[in-house]
Amino acid sequence: MRFSIDLHNHSCLSPCADDDFYPSILALEAKDKGIDILALCDHNSTENIIAFKEACDLVGITGIYGMEITTIEEVHLLSLFETVEAALDFSEIITESLLKIENNVRLFGHQHIVNVNCDITGEVDYLLYGPSTYSFEYLIGLILSYDGLAIPAHIDRPSNSALANLGFLPTAPYSAIEMIHLDRTYLDGPYPVVQGSDAHTLTHVGRRRTFIEGLRPDFSTLRCALEAHNVSYLT
Repeated sequence: MRFSIDLHNHSCLSPCADDDFYPSILALEAKDKGIDILALCDHNSTENIIAFKEACDLVGITGIYGMEITTIEEVHLLSLFETVEAALDFSEIITESLLKIENNVRLFGHQHIVNVNCDITGEVDYLLYGPSTYSFEYLIGLILSYDGLAIPAHIDRPSNSALANLGFLPTAPYSAIEMIHLDRTYLDGPYPVVQGSDAHTLTHVGRRRTFIEGLRPDFSTLRCALEAHNVSYLT
C-alpha cells in the first residue's frame, strides 16, 4: 500500500506558529488532507506531544513524536521517535542544553502548552527558538543512539540549514534529508529525500508531503522505506 507522510509540523508551542494552531487542529487537518503518518516537531520542545498523540489516536492517523532542534551552529535538525516516552526522554537532554533566554512574547510570540481539548495548560517562558549547546554532528549520533530518525531540516533553505550555516552537507548516517525543492543532485545521492509541510499555521498543513510503500502506516514501515530509499513525491 501507498502511504502519505508529513514529517515536519509545528504547533502553538513553537513561537513562530499561530496561537490557535493546536495539536488537535493539526491532526484533524492532516486527516482531512489524506496524511497517514504525521509528525509533530516543535522547536526544541516536546511539551505538546501528549496532546498530539491523543489527537492522532482519535482521528485515526499514525503520530510520530519529536522536535526540531537548533544546533549550536543554528542548523535545524529533525529528531523523530516512535513513542512519546522515547521523545520525552530524549527531550530532557535537549532542554538541559538550551540557553534559558526569557521569551519576549511581543517579538517572538506565545509558546503555549495545551491539552487535546485545546485548553491552554501552561506556557514555556524561555525562548524555544534559541540554539542548543550541542553540535550538529554530535546530535546526529545522539538521536540515532536513542533509536530515532535524524533528518537535517530544509537543507536548501537560505537560513538555519546545513547548506546555509555549514556551507555544505557533511557526510553522516542521516535517516533522510529534507528539502523544500527537489534537486536531482540530492535525489541521486546517498540519502533518501523527504518533503514536509513545515506547517506553522492551518493553511500550511499538507502543502508538501512524501509517499512510502508498505503493509501498514507505522514507524517500522517508515524506517524501512527510508532505509530502502523507497520514497516518491507529488507530481
